[in-house]
Amino acid sequence: MYSRILLAYDGSIEGRRALREGALLARRCGARVFLLCVVVEGGGVQVAEAAQPGVIHELRQQSQAVFDEGVARLRQMGLDPTAKIISGDPSVEIRKFAQEVSVDLVVVGHRRKSLLERWWSGSSGAYLLDQIGCSLLVGRNTISDEILAAELALPPARRALADAL
Repeated sequence: MYSRILLAYDGSIEGRRALREGALLARRCGARVFLLCVVVEGGGVQVAEAAQPGVIHELRQQSQAVFDEGVARLRQMGLDPTAKIISGDPSVEIRKFAQEVSVDLVVVGHRRKSLLERWWSGSSGAYLLDQIGCSLLVGRNTISDEILAAELALPPARRALADAL
């Protein structure tokens, strides 16, 4: 069904949920996995850096730790992701990377925003829907550790059989 899946990961609870859901889907499909972590360095970060030098360096270090965590989680699930960390607007960078590596599915998390936050930042989900040329999965299912362990314990042929039942 899917052969190339992009997992957009930011380390949030919603991002971890989407990473787990997307990774299990990739395992079931035997898909190649791409992991993208986008560091947001907007105007507010630039102002903070001017007020207190070192803010951008700290943000990059935190983002690198999130990125490394995502790669490690995928490897624990038996996947070998092609991974990239970049700076920019998440929606724009996800679209560009999805096109660059020709994925057929993008998996993202969803964080609820207040009306004011949505007005201020716009709707990144709508942008992705309108701009990417492939399917978009908003991973919202909570997959327990027990279900994850059971899924990872099944060999590929048994997974296909379990799905058929």
